[in-house]
Amino acid sequence: MWTARNVLIYPSSLVLLLLLMAEPARAHHGWSWTEDENTTLTGVITDARLGNPHGRLTVDVAGQAWRVEVGQPWRNTQAGLTEALLAPGRMITVIGQRSADPEELRLKAERLRIDDQDYVLYPERD
Repeated sequence: MWTARNVLIYPSSLVLLLLLMAEPARAHHGWSWTEDENTTLTGVITDARLGNPHGRLTVDVAGQAWRVEVGQPWRNTQAGLTEALLAPGRMITVIGQRSADPEELRLKAERLRIDDQDYVLYPERD
């Protein structure tokens, strides 16, 4: 049986649950997890995956495996990135913002340089 208490408690609990579930997604997406300044990394691609929700590269930089997040599929296409271009063994320079956690070797790319050509993922951030 529905009472006034049920009508108030259950919807409030549902809203709270949804907000709590959304927090990890909000923290993951966007730039909130990064430092404010740009960092430049140069290394060799060891793994690449372009797909949803965004592409990911693993780049060997002086023996350390960095995780590089590139754009969403539409953004990668707009920048001209392809799986072939990001083949393992290829040298790459990545400019972007690294994780605010100094222990985490992770960078969100704003632009990539491959074979002396720039691939700009976030032109509005220049």
